[in-house]
Amino acid sequence: MDPRDRLKEIIKRQSFKYSQKPVFSLASGTLNSFYFDCKKTTMDPEGAALIGELIWQTIKPWKVSGIGGLTLGADPIAAAVMHVAWQEGQRINQFVVRKGLKDHGEVKWIEGNVFPGDRVIVVDDVVTTGGSTIKAIEQARKNELQISGVVVLIDRQEFQGIENIKGQVDCPVVSLFCKEEFLDEAQYTQTQESSHEKPDFAQAT
Repeated sequence: MDPRDRLKEIIKRQSFKYSQKPVFSLASGTLNSFYFDCKKTTMDPEGAALIGELIWQTIKPWKVSGIGGLTLGADPIAAAVMHVAWQEGQRINQFVVRKGLKDHGEVKWIEGNVFPGDRVIVVDDVVTTGGSTIKAIEQARKNELQISGVVVLIDRQEFQGIENIKGQVDCPVVSLFCKEEFLDEAQYTQTQESSHEKPDFAQAT
């Protein structure tokens, strides 16, 4: 099976949740009818291997030396790509952007073997508003890293998230999947199931 098709199957089975009613609470505090718990895929052995392969094939021509993003969503993605690249004889160092400064040791926002002037890729698992990705981009720039591309696993296609990211960078911004690929299929499936339900006739008393 094509690696992208197989990864989509895993995401649909393990990470995508859908309800006809808005029951899933988002970080913004709003309720929505669908939700992606991508860590169930990015931390799955097969899912991680496929993500690493697909993103590596995307970024290989960009000639970068680092990959990472805001913890925690970006961490398993960056690690997967780092390992696939190494298996092909290329060194790409993973970096992690903290959400807050630690109170001991070296006080820094970015962990990993990346240095000023390095060309890097910023990754994320799901983009809604683009806020977490943009925070990673800002911290990378403050550490004088050169952003050569942004890759996200899933674009929720809401709040102009991808457009917000594109407004912050002058480089390719790529999403492997978008919401419609999962939501349209889920809505169709649920509609078909509902149409085959037997009518519930109440008995007169």
